[in-house]
Amino acid sequence: MTLPRDLPTADVLPFARRADELGFDSLWVIEDLGFRGGFAQAAAVLAVTRRIHVGLGIAPAAARNPAFAAMEAATLADLFPGRFTVGFGHGVPFWMRQVGAWGASPLTSFTEHVTAVRRLLHGETVTLDGRYVHLDGVRLETPPAHPPAVAAGVRGPRSLAVSGAHLDATLLAEPVTPEYARLAREQIGTPAVERHRLIGYELAAVDDDLARARAAVRPGLVWVGLPDAAAHVAPSAYAEELRALHAQCADAEEFTRRMPDAWVEDLTLVGPAERVRARIAELRAAGLDEVVLFPVGEDRLGALESLATALPDGGR
Repeated sequence: MTLPRDLPTADVLPFARRADELGFDSLWVIEDLGFRGGFAQAAAVLAVTRRIHVGLGIAPAAARNPAFAAMEAATLADLFPGRFTVGFGHGVPFWMRQVGAWGASPLTSFTEHVTAVRRLLHGETVTLDGRYVHLDGVRLETPPAHPPAVAAGVRGPRSLAVSGAHLDATLLAEPVTPEYARLAREQIGTPAVERHRLIGYELAAVDDDLARARAAVRPGLVWVGLPDAAAHVAPSAYAEELRALHAQCADAEEFTRRMPDAWVEDLTLVGPAERVRARIAELRAAGLDEVVLFPVGEDRLGALESLATALPDGGR
């Protein structure tokens, strides 16, 4: 489950507690510019829950010094052993330019940052005079006994290869089709970490009325015709048709309205609980280790309850 970025503040901790009670395996907090900070959310959620795993998915790597990012991650790993994953990405280019953190080579910046963070979390003394990261004999005084997994929230073959070569997990933004999951596995290559996890976000709505479920997720698909989503839809049989439709439409509202029902069903998890459950199984068979549901609509707490019915035990 994701913790929506725009969830009212008063609902954040109740949402986290209820996700824990319902039996979700993990809860991923989102850090988008202008909303809530990732590490602060993760700390609060970990403190009020009993067993659910909490992921930061994702923080822009270049926005933080890697030594201080490692300190934050190590603190949470020490306080809540085995319950925290820290995720980093390149950052949304527009946002990163707004804060002056988009370099000439985002891939180099990302690679230097995340590899330094992971080495620090594993107790190494790090000296690195890179293009973007400069550390001189830096180490954590008390590295965590159980280092948290470090995940990359990336897309594209070069970034996926970096994730496979250096990190513990890869987080794919929505939408993730079975075809995209298989392609991402191929592009990750042979991971350096034996148990490299592949995690995918999915817009989801559980409703016995399939048409109503489709209507609920359509607004979340506005970006799939943009260049940033090209990697997500490229393996699909309708990729060219989707791009053509986007070019024909005057705005995002028209694009999502005209998108065929079959595409919506392929790009999201929608319908009765058993249908969503079957789609999750299909995604796992395609290579996802973890399917992260993204609730939609205004009533997020209600969506949480309905999505829990798609869990193997139907929610607790």
